[in-house]
Amino acid sequence: MGKVKIKRKSTLIDMTAMSDVTVLLLTFFMLTSTFLQKEPVTVITPSSVSEIKVPTANVVNVLVSPKGQIFLSVSGDADADNAEQWGSEPLRKEVLKTAAANYEKYTGKKLGITPMDIEKFAKNASFGVPLEKMHEFLSLDQTKQDEWLSDPERADVGVPLKDINYVDQNGTPLATNEFQIWMRAIYSSSNPNIHDAIQKGEGIAVKADRGTKFETIHPVLDNLQTIKMNKFSVMTALKTEAD
Repeated sequence: MGKVKIKRKSTLIDMTAMSDVTVLLLTFFMLTSTFLQKEPVTVITPSSVSEIKVPTANVVNVLVSPKGQIFLSVSGDADADNAEQWGSEPLRKEVLKTAAANYEKYTGKKLGITPMDIEKFAKNASFGVPLEKMHEFLSLDQTKQDEWLSDPERADVGVPLKDINYVDQNGTPLATNEFQIWMRAIYSSSNPNIHDAIQKGEGIAVKADRGTKFETIHPVLDNLQTIKMNKFSVMTALKTEAD
């Protein structure tokens, strides 16, 4: 008796539903993920057992290079409802205006910061040049800016800690520096959330390479204490069994 041959049929799987789910997942992760900001200096943070995460909103990140160069990045409110008023870009615009005005008042020098400079500055995730060089720096395209900040031979890289001597309205001689000017401008901004975060010790995060000596980082910590910003975090990586 001959075998009955069963006619083979092609298997057709409808992937429409799977495609929809994939697109939805991709959209969700794109909208909710926090992308790592490009930093001018690559550092490997020291290890610790602390599992407390540094906030990504309403925070000032102070990056100290192994050479002692200081770079700042400012992030405002992440809430979409407050983005136009207290988001990162409006905050950066206000901070630059305040810092430039105070520098000009203390030194008597005009910086020539233009509205276009302010718009460009607002889009920069991090910065680290003397205020006198800010207009020149912001006139460059992004590639040239990155080359400037990553050039180890340039002396005009990093927020300066050099004393600026001035006389207040009462005739009292005082001293400050550009790092203090920037930090005060951030603290005194109209964004109440970053002001409150700094007061609580959640609004300032200091980051340095694990091989950087303490005497290199100490001037930054000393300056924060000078302007009464005594509460801050030091960024670390979670310690593993291999450490």
